[in-house]
Amino acid sequence: MKSAAEQLELIRRGTEQIEPFPDLLRKLLKSVETGIPLRVKYGIDPTGIDVHLGHTVPLRKLRTFQELGHQAVLIIGTYTALVGDPSGRDETRARLTEEAVEANANDYLKQIARIIDIDKTEVRRNGDWFSRYSFLDVLTLTSKMTVQRMMERDDFTKRREAGTAIHLHECLYPLMQGQDSVEVRADVELGGSEQLFSLMVARRLQADAGQAGQVCITLPILRGLDGIKRMGKSLGNYVGVGMNAKDQFSGTMSIPDTIMGEWLTLLTDRTALDIATIIEPAKTHPMEAKKTLAADIVRFYHGDEAASKARSQWEQQFSEKQDPDEIPTKAIDPSILVDGKVSFARLLVAAGLAASGGEAKRLFGPNSGVSYGPERTKVTDPNEQVDISGGLIVRVGSRKIVRVKPG
Repeated sequence: MKSAAEQLELIRRGTEQIEPFPDLLRKLLKSVETGIPLRVKYGIDPTGIDVHLGHTVPLRKLRTFQELGHQAVLIIGTYTALVGDPSGRDETRARLTEEAVEANANDYLKQIARIIDIDKTEVRRNGDWFSRYSFLDVLTLTSKMTVQRMMERDDFTKRREAGTAIHLHECLYPLMQGQDSVEVRADVELGGSEQLFSLMVARRLQADAGQAGQVCITLPILRGLDGIKRMGKSLGNYVGVGMNAKDQFSGTMSIPDTIMGEWLTLLTDRTALDIATIIEPAKTHPMEAKKTLAADIVRFYHGDEAASKARSQWEQQFSEKQDPDEIPTKAIDPSILVDGKVSFARLLVAAGLAASGGEAKRLFGPNSGVSYGPERTKVTDPNEQVDISGGLIVRVGSRKIVRVKPG
């Protein structure tokens, strides 16, 4: 096992807050002295089926603790998901059914296993204890928190000032998350920067239970593909853990240059010196730096060969203006064809390259990104007729490309 100082250096990389910091050092020193690993907790609510790179920031830190010899404890929030984490939210989250949560949980575990060593992880569902709670147990838990203290939460304060509803069941969330720490006797808990309140609640509940308080480690919220808002499925600005290599690579290549350093720090194992070496030249040649980042991400989930292939395909399609080797085919309803022909505006909608005729027409004009055929012939008139009877490659910009043919 590495020394406490060596461990601390790896643990602190990319973190936002460690509260209380002296406790972490004491826990690490004791662990090294006794050979007893720390119990490091991370909880995730299975509210959807896609784990994205934003979720992996704390999961990667959990993996670091595993590699240092500590015990990872993964809480699958089958009951907290029914409440919905209010952290960072300006409205109440829609309620899920128990069946939907359990189905999502199974999918989550498969994806999480690509980041941490799931075989060496203690996986617990918090429904295992909360499902046994009586109403008296709930009353006992709620007695450990005052309304005044609950209203100190930034998100609740903002919602109260804005006149937005705060439902009582949401106030249970930090207590439930804190009780999870009591149940698994956590030494350390990981979470996003907006979760510090809930992580600190656990320390009070652990003290009431006669346990040593956990150390709370928060990590930055990863910004998504737009470079502004947090990565999220609902915003559509995410790269998924389960995506294929090509989509992961191209998704990463679409991020603004300004967040490359953030992504390299939070999503790769590169040292600060490595990152500086990549970022400095990126001020003049950002494309190469971004290719390095994208390849790092793909390599982690798909391996070296897939990373090299994804990079080659991207360069072929976007840098060298060549079509990818694999182009999806879309069968077009013959009823919209006249002698095998159709207008480009209508074709884009039928091919799924535009959501409506109005959107399709806005894609044309002097700066049109619509082209077709091996010569990449540009189309400026949405009413221009094109013959697709023999099959045709149609493009919208450099990212949307499909081969159309009569169905």
